[in-house]
Amino acid sequence: MPAPIDFYFDFASPYGYLAAEVIDEIAAKYGRVVIWHPILLGAAFKAMGAAPLPSVPLKGEYVQRDVARSARFLGLPFRMPTHFPIPTQHAARAFLWLNDRNTGLARKFARAAYRAYFVEDQNISEADVVLAIAAELGIDRTELADAMASGAIKDRFKAEVDVALARGVFGSPFFIVEGEPFWGVDRLPQLEKWLAGGPF
Repeated sequence: MPAPIDFYFDFASPYGYLAAEVIDEIAAKYGRVVIWHPILLGAAFKAMGAAPLPSVPLKGEYVQRDVARSARFLGLPFRMPTHFPIPTQHAARAFLWLNDRNTGLARKFARAAYRAYFVEDQNISEADVVLAIAAELGIDRTELADAMASGAIKDRFKAEVDVALARGVFGSPFFIVEGEPFWGVDRLPQLEKWLAGGPF
């Protein structure tokens, strides 16, 4: 079996949203599987001593234009959320818990949560919003709420973020395949070339 693609994403990342819509399809063309890993960009920014892109002078305005253009390029809907950026622990914990039980359903939830935020302008930093998104997919709301609030899933998510940082992950989306890191949705053509023919 070819090595899997590790896909790191934050639910507050607009570029992560775009990547989540296409990465599985790209991987399937080359017989690869994708392992999805939710992260918190805040932890990476803290480790780097950096600030979120929207707050960076000049670059922040460019990013808003670039994300919208990138979405049009990929044929995906996009609307800049009213509240941006936001903390995404609730969505990430929900994803982790679901992923342990049903990876396909977890990915449906992830894409639904991303669309809720970056298309429908729902504030997914709120636990009730996350639970409503999950309920629409047939996920038991009470069971998921209990899981999201548990110490076990909180510790698990912290450990996942720590592992990501140890692997050098500092952005979203971030891909690692065969030890090679690729940062950003704009690196997907390079990732695909790697998948097609190996190192270059």
